[in-house]
Amino acid sequence: MRRSARRRRTVTAYREMGRTVVLIPAAFSRAEEQRWVAQMVAKLRTREERRRRSLGGNDELMVRARALSAAHLDGLAEPASVRWVDNQQRRWGSCTPTDRSIRLSSRLQSMPDYVIDYVLVHELVHLLEPGHDERFWALVARYPRAERARGFLEGVELANTAGAAGEQPAPDLVD
Repeated sequence: MRRSARRRRTVTAYREMGRTVVLIPAAFSRAEEQRWVAQMVAKLRTREERRRRSLGGNDELMVRARALSAAHLDGLAEPASVRWVDNQQRRWGSCTPTDRSIRLSSRLQSMPDYVIDYVLVHELVHLLEPGHDERFWALVARYPRAERARGFLEGVELANTAGAAGEQPAPDLVD
């Protein structure tokens, strides 16, 4: 919970490095604080659960990957499997071209759809180009929001790095 002298009426909640942060006006009483924190935590949980359901499981992820391949890679990238995994803490996704399997970090589930689609396209391109050469990046660039998604992920990484070092992330990276 963070109190802000600049806030007058609004309350905001978000996740930051595995913690819930609730921003409230400094003038709120302890009772108002408790009520708003409980309300905002419940709202965050509901939003995250709804998003998890809308993203679906591995079957829906495969459908999404095939649609992205068709739309941006002429259908040439054909994964054998696409699934969410919980064991990727440093990578957003990974691909094994030999068995055509793609894995996406479950950390992506809280991110905008265009970011998830970018990571999927990136991994799909690895089915066509294993390295990160010019041809690889030219194929990734076929996804129209690639640059924006990369910037988003760089911002997340920067915020995580600053938080791990005990620094306060820049305000524009938090909200």
